Order: sequence, then structure tokens, then C-alpha cells
Amino acid sequence: MLRLYNTLTKKTEDFKPLNPPIVCFYSCGPTVYDFAHIGHARTFIFADILQRVLEFNGFDVKRVMNITDVGHLTSDSDSGEDKMEKGARREKKSVWEIAKFYTDDFMEMLVKLNIKKPEIICRATDHISSMIRIIELLEKKGFTYKITDGVYFDTSKLSDYGKLTGQPFDKLQKSLKAGARVEVVSGKKHSTDFALWKFSYSGGRSFDSAQDDVAKQRQMEWNSRWGRGFPGWHIECSAMSMEYLSETFDIHTGGVDHIPIHHTNEIAQSEAATGKSFVKYWLHADHLLVEGEKMSKSLGNFYRVYDIEKKGFSPMVLRYLFLTSSYRKSMNFTWESLKGAQTAYKNLQAQIRQLADQITTRTNLSEEKLKKVNKFRQEFTDSINNDLNIPSALAVLWEVVKSNIPPGDKYDLILLFDEVLGLDLNKLKVKSEKSKVSEEIKELVEKREKLRQGKKWDEGDQIRQQIEKSGFTIEDTPEGTKISRR
Repeated sequence: MLRLYNTLTKKTEDFKPLNPPIVCFYSCGPTVYDFAHIGHARTFIFADILQRVLEFNGFDVKRVMNITDVGHLTSDSDSGEDKMEKGARREKKSVWEIAKFYTDDFMEMLVKLNIKKPEIICRATDHISSMIRIIELLEKKGFTYKITDGVYFDTSKLSDYGKLTGQPFDKLQKSLKAGARVEVVSGKKHSTDFALWKFSYSGGRSFDSAQDDVAKQRQMEWNSRWGRGFPGWHIECSAMSMEYLSETFDIHTGGVDHIPIHHTNEIAQSEAATGKSFVKYWLHADHLLVEGEKMSKSLGNFYRVYDIEKKGFSPMVLRYLFLTSSYRKSMNFTWESLKGAQTAYKNLQAQIRQLADQITTRTNLSEEKLKKVNKFRQEFTDSINNDLNIPSALAVLWEVVKSNIPPGDKYDLILLFDEVLGLDLNKLKVKSEKSKVSEEIKELVEKREKLRQGKKWDEGDQIRQQIEKSGFTIEDTPEGTKISRR
């Protein structure tokens, strides 16, 4: 039974999807105003591992990921500038050009890290009408109010607001006031209230009557019944997840920084609009530190996968490093730890190549070897199903590598495990074309094995001589028959 830690209940629970074997899964995607960094990479690898574990357990995963290309402000408190508009001015390009460039770069990062592409990838700017419909529904139900800069959700109207954080309403308000990066927007009734729709111009006025020069430069804006403007960040995920999945679905993931504001507000507006539970299981990946500090460009420790490659590391080495730590624990990235991961990953690759070269014929496993294979498979499954305990699963993989089960069975078991780990081990090539064993030689090896099982030793030796004349050496070991080219 797969068990996952649910941020909503603060418990590790048996995973029981709403409509098995289908699992509806929404993972928060990037805001495409700048390059994604290795901290983002860790969160997306976590979501990828979760999808792989679900599929390993026989579930049919329908995964949706958004691309935020409008409405994500530079402040958590609904003030500041839209990151997309700021990025466009920084690079002297259109917002649409910025969105395409950084979306393409993000997709390239997913490929490099062997992260499965979600079934549905949706852009916020393609779903404005859906967002407006939800806001209109919230307005009819009495959850909204309008101030000079936009339409807001009144969090005091929802009795269980903030349940994802585990904090009561008054304490959550105080913590948000203390943690806000800029002062609270004037006119908000409560510090926890959040924007559903932001006006391009004060009071929702038209372009002609607006005096704000910055607002006149805005490229992304739409008409609504409240005034010309753009959606708040939180409403975007609610609209897209419900459009492609359902009003209630199985899993929602993201980083721990999403818990107190973004995901809390997603829950509030979605459940207020539908009157139904929004998501059954919430899972969050913890922070990635760099040399013990938060990643930032000002500190010079802002690294992309591109920077990892420039220093001579494969993106798969970074993936391997992230697999060595639980997704629920903060992780400290250092270049030394990456070097250690590189050594381990190269060693693993060498072991796989050696195994591939050793595989000749398949023989029936002895009862002892069969028990070992089944034991390793069960230990790996138990590890991944224990709230995605990938470090433990990786340890099982290395136990298999060091074991005495036959090369072919060992190779198959490792590739089975890699369906979850995603380390691209199935793409490794054997040493050379010359080391490959022809089908004719394999048939001779199999024929010899049958003769030996029938205790026809002389006939078996004749086959051995025939194999050796073809340029191969044959060796009988406790792990099975090994053959290699001389």
C-alpha cells in the first residue's frame, strides 16, 4: 500500500484515489519571467518521482502542470509589479516573447533531468475566461469585495481558512503581516485577503481616463465586468486544475513556500466557489539551500542546470544527488556533494555496462537466487511506497549491484528500479560492438548448458571448444555461465 504524507492532515496516510485506477494530479509549474534554477529542479524532480511511483503501483496518472505567464506579483501581499511585465522591461522584449523564451528553457531543463512531461501543460493566459467565471461565482456567493486596485477575496467569510497551515485565522494574519515583503495593500479588510482580479488602472478605469504611465505600458490585460485588468496568481491554478481534472481531485504538489499563501488561497477560493473539498492529498517539497544559504543572484549562488553542465557535470548527476535526500527535508547543495554524486553515478554506470557485457544466456534461477530477487524487489517497493523514501530505494539498488544473483537478472532488476529513479540506465551502451555475442554463440551456450544439466560432459566440452574457436572465452561461475570475447 502506497503511503504519503498529507500536508493537509499532517499525517502519513494510505493513498486511496477517488476513482481508481485513475489518479488526477496537479503540480504547480513555473512563472516564466526568468530562468528556472536548481531549487526549482529539485521540486520538479520530486513531482516526477511521485508520478513514477504512482505508475509503478499500477495507477493511470493524469497530470496537469500550469505555466504562469501573467499575474504573479513581486510581492506576496498583492502589491508590487507583475513579474512578467518587469521581465519584459528588463530585457526590452514583449511579454509574450519573454514567456516563450523562458518556457522553452524550462522545457529543455525537464528533458535534461529526465523529468516526464505532464500529460497536460496549460498556460494561464489561455484560461482568463475560466478565471473570470469563478470570480463571478464567488461574487454571487458574497465572498468578494472591490477596492481601488482590484477585486479581493474576504478570507473572514470562510470558517476554515488557512487549514493547510494548521494555524488559526488570527495567528495566520499576524504571521502574514510580519512576513510580507512590502506593506499591506491599502483598503484590504484583512492581511490574509487576496486579489482575485487586479485593475490595470486605479478603480478599474479605462485606458483613456487613466493617468498612470506605468499602467499604460502594461501588455497583458483583459476586460471584465469590474474593469480592465488581469487575474491574481492564485485564481489561475484553481481555474486550470478544475477545468482539466475536477472540482475535487487527488493530488496537488508544490514547494513548501506555497503552503501559507498560494496553496492556502487556492483551497479557499475553490471550496468557496464549489462548496466541495478541493484536493484530497497535498504534498510539498522542502527548500534547497546552496552552501548553507538561500539561493539568490545577489549572493552569486544562483545556479541553473546550465551552470552545472558548464562545470562538467551531467544533469543526471544532479538528479542522482537529489535522490539521496528525502523530499520532505531541506537539502544543502555543495559542489563537493555534487562531486560525490558524480563518483557514485559513474560507478553505477560502469557496473551496468559490465553487466550488459556479461549477459549471455538466461538460465532458470535457483531457489536461493529467486528468493533474493524477490526480496530486493519487495524492499525497493516498500521503500518507495513509504512516503517516497528514495534514499532507501537507492540503497536497495546498490545492494542488488553488489549481490551474487546472475548478471541478466541483476540487470533486469536494476532497470525495473530505474523506472522510478529515472537515471537513464537503460540508455547505456555496452563497451563495444565487438563485445556483443551473436545469436549463434548464444544458442551454443544454451545447448551446452542443457547438455551439462543432462550430465553429458563430453558433448558439452565439444560445444565449449566450438565456442572458443569462434574467439570467445566461456567461464562457469556460481552466478551462471559468463562469456566474453578474447
